Amino acid sequence: MSEARLLPEQRARQRIDALLREAGWVIQDMREIDLAAARGVAVREFPTASGPTDYLLFVDSKALGTIEAKKEGETLLGVETQADRYSAGFAETVKTRPVPHVRLPLPVHYLTTGVETLFTNRLDPAPRPREVFAFHRPETLLEWAQAEHSLRARLRQIPPVSRAFLRPHQIDAIERLEESLRADRPRALVDMTMGAGKTFVAVDEAYRLLRFAGAKRLLFLVDRINLGQQAEKEFKSYVSPDDGRKFSELYNVQLLRSNRIDPASQVVITTIQRLYSVLRGQSDAEFDPATEEESFFETQTEADRDEASVPIEYRAAVPIETFDFIFTDECHRSIYGTWGQVLDYFDAFLTGLTATPSKFTYAYFNGNVVAEYSHEQSVIDGINVDYTVYRIDTEITRHGSTIEAGEWVKIRDRYSRTEALRELDDAVSYDQAKLDRAVSSPDQIRTVVRTFRDRVRTEIFPGRAEVPKTVFFCKTDAHADDVLRIVREEFGRGSDFARKITYKTQGSTLQHIQDFRTDPSFRIAVTVDQVSTGTDIKPIECLVFMRMVGSRALLEQMKGRGVRRIDDDEFWAVTPGALEQGVRKDHFVIVDCVGITDEDRAWAETKPLDRQPTVPLQRLLQDVALGAVTADLASTLGARLKRLENKLDAEDLTEFARLAGHSMRATAEALIDAAKVESAVALAGQGSGRTPRHEQIDDARLELALEATRSLTAPVRALLLELQERSEIVIDLSSQDRLISAGFVDTGEAEQIAQSFTQWIEEHHDEYAALQACFEQQPHRRRLGYEDIKALARAIERPPLNLTRERLWAAYRKLDASKVRGEGGRVLTDIVSLVRFALGADEELVPHVDVVQLRYDVWIAEQTQDGRTFSPGQARWLEMVRDHIATSMTIETEDFDLEPFVEEGGLNGAYEAFGDEIGPLLEELNASLGGA
Repeated sequence: MSEARLLPEQRARQRIDALLREAGWVIQDMREIDLAAARGVAVREFPTASGPTDYLLFVDSKALGTIEAKKEGETLLGVETQADRYSAGFAETVKTRPVPHVRLPLPVHYLTTGVETLFTNRLDPAPRPREVFAFHRPETLLEWAQAEHSLRARLRQIPPVSRAFLRPHQIDAIERLEESLRADRPRALVDMTMGAGKTFVAVDEAYRLLRFAGAKRLLFLVDRINLGQQAEKEFKSYVSPDDGRKFSELYNVQLLRSNRIDPASQVVITTIQRLYSVLRGQSDAEFDPATEEESFFETQTEADRDEASVPIEYRAAVPIETFDFIFTDECHRSIYGTWGQVLDYFDAFLTGLTATPSKFTYAYFNGNVVAEYSHEQSVIDGINVDYTVYRIDTEITRHGSTIEAGEWVKIRDRYSRTEALRELDDAVSYDQAKLDRAVSSPDQIRTVVRTFRDRVRTEIFPGRAEVPKTVFFCKTDAHADDVLRIVREEFGRGSDFARKITYKTQGSTLQHIQDFRTDPSFRIAVTVDQVSTGTDIKPIECLVFMRMVGSRALLEQMKGRGVRRIDDDEFWAVTPGALEQGVRKDHFVIVDCVGITDEDRAWAETKPLDRQPTVPLQRLLQDVALGAVTADLASTLGARLKRLENKLDAEDLTEFARLAGHSMRATAEALIDAAKVESAVALAGQGSGRTPRHEQIDDARLELALEATRSLTAPVRALLLELQERSEIVIDLSSQDRLISAGFVDTGEAEQIAQSFTQWIEEHHDEYAALQACFEQQPHRRRLGYEDIKALARAIERPPLNLTRERLWAAYRKLDASKVRGEGGRVLTDIVSLVRFALGADEELVPHVDVVQLRYDVWIAEQTQDGRTFSPGQARWLEMVRDHIATSMTIETEDFDLEPFVEEGGLNGAYEAFGDEIGPLLEELNASLGGA
């Protein structure tokens, strides 16, 4: 009879019979029963005192369970009481008819439609049905039925967690995970920030489950083979807290490099790509190991998704009971869509590990979050380091560009990479989205790289002897090629200095990553995704984003490459000059070249604790003294104290604790905790039982911030400034960069920069001649020269301000663009315009060159009015003198030995043009055009 003509119940029985056969069962009718025909026999319509059960399961000729079959679509949980009825009926039957059985009541029961199957083990402490992909094998059910205690019963007998080698948050995660397992919750989520030791938690728990819960085999699932190798290293190096032996001495660990699971393995580590191939029944020859090199879930094509959508079928070589527990790493991306069927196949507890859960992650794990440990808390605990954001902005990055018709361009073939010159028939416009995908702009890349080169050791990491280990995140492999070439050119360094690490890189990607981790000469890695997630490279101090990302989770993962703290000796071994300079890894920097940190999603998960990185410590402490305290100020101060603590010796820390009444660490933690919104919500809602209003929360945040800063008395503040001065080396900086906008990003940055600058001028106006001239707003006692301006510019670029003319100019433009003219900050003398504008001496901020030009025009008009004229040759000399004063404040006779004067004959040429009037004329021009 064709399947189309079968009744629904008959179709269901056909599917059930097929599933039983696949799992190793022989199916028989009562009239032809032969229990010796196979180890596992399923007998249809076996009679009991309560009526015939659909199937009675025998293993080794002994009954141990029943199957209740229903038609497709029927609700199974609604008929689960029938299982109890047939089990009780069988118990009554054996009183008069001694049918061999394993134990009573029968321990195993299935409810199934052939599409949906529920399984119950009555030996569990609190038996309840759980959904399974297929039937278990006969020998498995017999082993479970004969065991003194079921797995779920043994989970309730695990001893307390050993605290050896574990941090408090890891202990909490393990205890809460085991609490979830005891409650028989099938899925649990461990949400711990990058670098907090999620893998170690999984390894420790695996050890406890194997040793104390009698687990047969565990699976550790990753999405890239290098993450699997890292996990294998963690498992094999784990030392038992009970007897001091290594994990690999006690249990067999297999990193799956073929499509065969070793029956002797007790921990299997594999990529989800290979496991899918195994469940598809593919051989080693049919699986391409290259797919394990990359994060398949971020780079797969539609064809790959179509391939992955092929449903998994039961595989006798890999039964559903192969694993008792599954840990899935980076579970925020490896468990969804068609790939979820890989995990749904196994009858196992599932624990997800991630630092960046999404709403889908929470839903998949049924909201069962057993551990939460944030980036902010990890910084407080000294496990991870904080970060700051440095922004590089260019015209093409922001607005794109247009290549006009008739222009010659290079056309690069995407696949062969051959290039040919072509004249454009039509104009081509491109925006940020097309940049480096459809159009490559080498000058845009060069501008960004050159800015990074000029500032990485002067402003981003002041005074460093060598470029910190840095990762450039690019859009495509081709984009990475362009970036790598320009990085090497601009830094003037060879292949050892900068290398590409992508899935197309020749050689082993894992070896390239290891080289970057350990080779002191390898300073810059250019990548797309290979170093973006999961990869543990602790010496990284700088992340340069030259691409946007498609998800907040991926952005958080990419940030995570920099958060990991590293031992000083290990850091010094791979960071040239760091030991001699006493440099430690106490933070990392995100260099944002595309505006990724301008997006709201960039800050949704982790925010830097130092919310105001451009504000000097002195200014922050002064705000504390004035009572001008905010939550952001408290967080920033906490972050500064955490960083300062790592630079001080025991004597300094003892002195701080004596004055403050608390250790520096406790003070920092209190400040950071006070800035948390949840702390304010708890305080605002205290005792009311209601959700507090926004204004109540704001009041609570202020109250917490004030309380946290109360211990920062005048003596404590003075000591902090002294300790900071001892811990830092002041470097005389001079930057030739001409970018308009490049600097650290924080809330209200422009206003903070302007306020800091004005306050600094007021506090130091007696120390610099250039400031005195502007501050006094009256004729100065001596003429200002180039060295005076240079000394002022250097002072501003040094700590505590760490400001450049360009950043100041950009800040004032951001505050009020209507009062700012031109692109200033490009020449040294623009510092005069900035000072005068800050003090209110000028109503508009105008480049000093334009100021001198205006003065020159007025002077020429006055000369003409007085009947004084100049020949074309003299006018040329006057314009050269004007331009020199504009960039040097004054002109002296020795300056005529410089360009461009020397080309016109130098001082002799000037005498030929003006005769003996040259001396008085220079004095007159200095007085009219120069000065502040």
